[in-house]
Amino acid sequence: MFKGIEHTAIATIDPEALGAWYEKVLDFPIVYRYSGNVFVRAADGSMLELIPSEGDRPEAAMKSPGIRHLAVAVDDFDAGVKELESRGVTIFQTVEGGANRLAFFHDPEGNILHLIWREKAF
Repeated sequence: MFKGIEHTAIATIDPEALGAWYEKVLDFPIVYRYSGNVFVRAADGSMLELIPSEGDRPEAAMKSPGIRHLAVAVDDFDAGVKELESRGVTIFQTVEGGANRLAFFHDPEGNILHLIWREKAF
């Protein structure tokens, strides 16, 4: 019955600009627009809906309440980090241990993302 998460929404001051960033930096093309909202889709079919925001943005930290990050799966961790850096992304933290490798970064509006490579899927 419940198949999975089809998309996650991010409220943004400029859906078109943030959509363009996701398209340019993560290769998530813009696939749909309506009423100021912009959808981008990852290669695996998952999507982000970028919606016009209202009000002031609360400060986001790694463990403040709410959704804290988006994890972007990669086949080759080192190549993914190198490609992000070549596209102007600054990695602010890496975590390597056990069977996982993570590289944390921000989108232009301060949303936290990270690359993830897992030795074994759950």
